[in-house]
This record gives sequence, C-alpha cells and structure tokens, in this order.
Amino acid sequence: MKASYHPGVHRFAVFTAGWTVLLLIAGALVTSNDAALSVPDWPKSFGTWTPPMVGGVFYEHSHRVIAGVLGVLTLILAISIWVKEERRWLRWFAVIAVGGIVAQAILGGQVVIQLLHYWLPVMHACFAQIMFGALLSIAVFTSKWWIADRPQLDNRGSPSIHSLALLNAGVIFLQVFLGAGFRHKEIPIWPHAAGSLAVLGTVVWTAVVLRKRFESSPELTKMRILLHSVFGLQFLLGIGAYWSRLATADAAQPMRMMIVLTVTHTVVGAVLFAVSILTILLCYRLVPRTGEVAVSSEGPVTI
Repeated sequence: MKASYHPGVHRFAVFTAGWTVLLLIAGALVTSNDAALSVPDWPKSFGTWTPPMVGGVFYEHSHRVIAGVLGVLTLILAISIWVKEERRWLRWFAVIAVGGIVAQAILGGQVVIQLLHYWLPVMHACFAQIMFGALLSIAVFTSKWWIADRPQLDNRGSPSIHSLALLNAGVIFLQVFLGAGFRHKEIPIWPHAAGSLAVLGTVVWTAVVLRKRFESSPELTKMRILLHSVFGLQFLLGIGAYWSRLATADAAQPMRMMIVLTVTHTVVGAVLFAVSILTILLCYRLVPRTGEVAVSSEGPVTI
C-alpha cells in the first residue's frame, strides 16, 4: 500500500522538531549558567509549578516548562500519526518517541535528585540528541518528498555510502558524548579536542564520497555542502568557546561572552548531528542497498 501525504501531520512534526531545538538551547543555558541545582526538587520547583523566576531558577524552571510542552507536542504528534498514517512501522516509531521523551524527563529528574552524580548529566545531554534525531526523522518520514517516487542512484565503490554515513553519524555522536563529558566536568578537554579531528576526518570522507559518486543528485549535493558548512562553523565555535572559558576562568560567575559561545557551540553541535542523521536518511532513500538494483521512479527492486 502506497503511503499518503498528510500535510497537517508533517507540519506539526516539523514544528515539534523545531521546538526540540528550543529545548536544547534551554538545556545549554542551564549548564552554561551553572543553574543545574538551582531547584532542589523535581518535578515541581520548590514545591510549586510557578516558582519565583529569579537567578538560576529562571533557567532551570524554564527548561522544565519547555520540556513539558515538548512532551505534550510529541504525544499529540503520535496520536495524529496513529490516526492518519497507513505505515504501521511509523505509527510504532512515534509511540517509541513518546516513550523516549518520558524516559528523558525521568532522567532529567534523576540528574537533580542525584545531585549531578553518576554521569547522569552527560547521559541526559546525549539522550537529548537522540530524541532530537528521532523527532527530526519523523518530520522527514511524514514529508511529501519521502513518500514520492524517486529515481534511485547507482552506488559504486567501497565502502558503501550507507556504511560511511552511519560511521559519520556515530563519530559525531561520540564527539557529542565527549563534549558533554567535558562540559559537565567529568573528563578533561583533550578527548573532545581529539574527537574534533576524528569528526573532521569522517565529515571530509563522507563529503568526498558524496561528491564523487552522486554529484548529479541535488539532494545529496545539498547535504554535502550543509555537512561541510555546519562542521566548519562548529569547529570555529569550539575554539571560541574554549578560549572564552580560559579568558573568564577567574570570573566569580559565568560571563555573558562565555555563555553565548558555549550555548551556540552546543546547539550547533546538535544541528551537526541532525545533519548527519539527515544524510543517513537521504542515502537510504535514494541509494539502493546491497542486494538491490537502481531503477527509475518505481523504486528499488530486491534481487
């Protein structure tokens, strides 16, 4: 059965993914302002849903409110997909996304209850990236582009573009983990710095393969350019964020320059991971995998 395009569901999925970016910004502001333990309890703040929004409480409670709204949006999205969508796998994927948001909320609560111990802040930060990727994937799966017939591309060479795109995303996620570990003072800076060189290698490798094998594809060309551009920006922001930490190390409280650079670096890192996820999705949609042959708009044919 061919899937139908539901523009309302797709637009809502895009909005939900966009709201996730706002939540990532809010979470980065909590960490950069040293506001993680400004509120001692969870899920309420000082025993109420409307605490005084002063000092670090503003950042921490705002983060919780935005997260709560995301939970509601994801639930509405899952219900809409379950009602409208013919694709059974997508319906269950949306349900799993709701479960992931609930798990992330509980993990965030444990960060507070356990007083930032046991690497919980790092796991919370990394799982946020996974959920961002999941919601972004739903936005892609519900798009008109995804369900339309698309000419399949010939994938010649080794390794396959699918394996390379997966490797690229995996290395970027490892860098996210190392960055979160440094930001939450669990590890020194050098693993994260070394990781940036590994990301440089996989991004360049992926982009070169995309250019050589699929230069005629406008979608993969755009992804190649986007992958390069976001990584370049992220690399420069990383240098700026670390410099700002060194320059303001003796300050009594986090300085605005350091906060802006660190938050921007964190969020652009999430965007880079999202671009790597998009690259995977486009490669799997446009390029036949092993055991398939490229055909016209009829789609891949399994051998």
